[in-house]
Amino acid sequence: IISDVMMPEKDGYEVCETLKNDERTSHIPIILLTAKADIDSRLQGLRTGADDYLIKPFLKEELLIRLEKMVELRRILQARYARMAEAPAQQPLAEPTLDGLFLQKIIVWVEANLSDSEFGGVALAGKMLLSESQLFRKIKALTGQSTALHIRSIRLRKAKEMLQQTRQTVSEIAYKTGFTSPYYFSRAFSQEFRFPPSDLRK
Repeated sequence: IISDVMMPEKDGYEVCETLKNDERTSHIPIILLTAKADIDSRLQGLRTGADDYLIKPFLKEELLIRLEKMVELRRILQARYARMAEAPAQQPLAEPTLDGLFLQKIIVWVEANLSDSEFGGVALAGKMLLSESQLFRKIKALTGQSTALHIRSIRLRKAKEMLQQTRQTVSEIAYKTGFTSPYYFSRAFSQEFRFPPSDLRK
């Protein structure tokens, strides 16, 4: 979102603060535009959660470069958040951001319904108190994955942990992590980790 600071009814600082403190929109990068060049105004913008602050007048090229850098940073964050599925749901976050806590809640709900093969996007959206489309957009923005793929990743990482720590068979673990077919489980596992589940038993 690119927002001017000076606007009627609600200024850019208020818009930024509202969006950054709402779980549904906290992941959206925001650039504030303003003619105020003093340090206090810039600090106020950053305190409300703005990702960047641009003084008017500005060059179009400068804005485009800043947007490109934001997209690069978002890709780095997506890779980092996608790896969150590897951590235990109860493990405290090193940096408890609103987005990090949101993804940790997803892990908790998926693990709580691990053996339920019917637990998918609709059920998860209900638990997260979001619409299915809101949940999809948020997960996609944070991890680069669809809701279904993200749930599958959490299930597969839990399955990997069970393969390493228990003596249960591959089929038993497949059913216990919500897969209805051991064949599909093995195929999905190979796609996720680049080796079949049987390799962990060798």
